[in-house]
Amino acid sequence: MQTNDPKLDSVAGPDAAGESRTSSQSHEDVQIVDWDGPDDPQNPKNWSFKKKWAATAIVSAFTFISPVSSSMIAPASDQLAQEFGITNETVIALVTSIFVLAYALGPLILGPLSEIFGRSRVLQLANMWYLAWNLGCGFAQNTGQILAFRFLAGLGGSAPLSIGGGVLGDCWRPEERGQAIALYSLAPLLGPVIGPVCAAWVAQRSTWRWVFWSTTIVDAFIQCLGILFLQETYAPILLERKANKIRKNMDPEKAEKRIIRTVFDSADRHWQAIVSKSLVRPFKLFFREPIIMLLGAYMAFVYGTLYLFLTTIDGIFENTYNEAVGIAGLNYIALGVGLTGASQFNARSLDRVYKYFAKKNNGVGRPEFRLPTMVPGTILLPIGLLITGWTAQNHTHWIGPDIGIALVGAGVILNFQCIQTYIIDAFTLHAASALAAATFLRSCAGFGFPLFAPAMYNALGYGKGDSILAAVAIVVGCPAPWIFWTYGERIRAASRYARK
Repeated sequence: MQTNDPKLDSVAGPDAAGESRTSSQSHEDVQIVDWDGPDDPQNPKNWSFKKKWAATAIVSAFTFISPVSSSMIAPASDQLAQEFGITNETVIALVTSIFVLAYALGPLILGPLSEIFGRSRVLQLANMWYLAWNLGCGFAQNTGQILAFRFLAGLGGSAPLSIGGGVLGDCWRPEERGQAIALYSLAPLLGPVIGPVCAAWVAQRSTWRWVFWSTTIVDAFIQCLGILFLQETYAPILLERKANKIRKNMDPEKAEKRIIRTVFDSADRHWQAIVSKSLVRPFKLFFREPIIMLLGAYMAFVYGTLYLFLTTIDGIFENTYNEAVGIAGLNYIALGVGLTGASQFNARSLDRVYKYFAKKNNGVGRPEFRLPTMVPGTILLPIGLLITGWTAQNHTHWIGPDIGIALVGAGVILNFQCIQTYIIDAFTLHAASALAAATFLRSCAGFGFPLFAPAMYNALGYGKGDSILAAVAIVVGCPAPWIFWTYGERIRAASRYARK
């Protein structure tokens, strides 16, 4: 069961279940540090909307620029392959998708670290790592170097995919966070769309190396904004800073006799537990939480389908419609239209739907109230796949595949946003670890799908190939909202980490 109480909303899960809620309560020689009442301005949930949206915008910018790099090389991959003498189609696809493989591994470490050292610190250090290796990609001299540098860049670039959701969970109350998550969820999907559009013209007018150098310049600007404006949002870190300030200002004799700790202090809030407990939390969530396993599996299919499209759109329009590289790259805009249009619809609907059902439930919200707008997403995705495949197969006017691609984009973003919001609502305090667990599976799919796409389409054609994907989307996706609407609360009741 959720609550609108900001203090209870900032404390989720059993780690804090038995703690006192008073801000400065003494038990003999123990002083418990908490927020100064429900309206404490230091609590990120009480920040002004301007301050919350500043944090949301910066995190979304981090989440946008990294996925731009993930797919931006796709239109220039033939140019790169020619320079390095790559003839194997799988290796050419690997240059693009190995970045996404790093997305699967990075959050498993970086997400839990943000729950130890804070969101802002880990996020910005990881982005600097990404910036350095992405710059290095532009100087690669052989296939081995480009693959290694791409993987290392992806490790750093993966941080926003899990930590960003944690930041939004820290700042926004459940009834407010729909629009913020809509923006945040759009960024990692719109980034891979804009990247190839730009890269197609870069590859045509310049060299593939500028694909990496240009994204490095943009990321350096975003990094500067982060250093200047992104503040820490994680409640345990903020309260620990408050406790340290109390210790510093206390009389030394009294300080020796009194233990000062926060309501979040427990064994896993210290460095000794980083490996033993916090870093294994995403694995525990993945294998022990049916919510993460089931929704993560469907999200993996959705994300894999997106990256499959990202690596095949240029082939459809260059080979089937004989378009030049730059013109073919413009067809990625259709995917962007679907993603952006559906995202705008969902941004306005998520919170309204949530409040409507919460009101009918005696004012008590539930994560399941995020699922209704997922229903059209599960329908649009297979329809878009069928239209794209058979219009391309039959060489209809180019607008036919673009309509299908736009519907695929709409289905992807509706599913993506609803699933991410559900996970953040259900695992608020451990949102970073929960998203890391879900990100692992989806990133594995994003890595693997483009590798088998050439062989599948060569053997079956676009019509039959996309029909198989549409059938999977129907069988796996359509029942998902109903299952979690009906049984979601029962599943969460048996969970150690989910909010009851």
